[in-house]
Amino acid sequence: MPIKYLHTMVRVKDLEKSIAFYELLGLKERRRMENEQGRFTLVFLCPPGMDDGHSDVELTYNWDGDDGLPSDSRHFGHLAYTVENIYETCQHLMDNGVTINRPPRDGRMAFVRSPDNISIELLNEGGAREPQEPWASMENTGHW
Repeated sequence: MPIKYLHTMVRVKDLEKSIAFYELLGLKERRRMENEQGRFTLVFLCPPGMDDGHSDVELTYNWDGDDGLPSDSRHFGHLAYTVENIYETCQHLMDNGVTINRPPRDGRMAFVRSPDNISIELLNEGGAREPQEPWASMENTGHW
């Protein structure tokens, strides 16, 4: 029986703040669904040019809050994306107030966290770049 990847769902507490974060990563809103009866909003984001519905992140926002849910999303794991230049991407995120939890010391991999504590792995497309400062000597910050 064939199987197809559809999307990854993450629950968010502040929809606009979360959308802004994923847009910093380069994702674009592909579609949105408001459900008044269920009192939730779903926003589907994807990388540019990948709007076939098979590479989406689904942000789920419950209008009445999620106070009963766990506050730490570590059990989720992480989302992973390749980027053209790991150093430029991390600098762009830092310039916009995002903490680089695991800097790309090796020129290949970094981790950041979304406003909802979701780990995002960033991998340099095509393998590692030559290590360079300030990344090579930057320490980890928090958990990733």
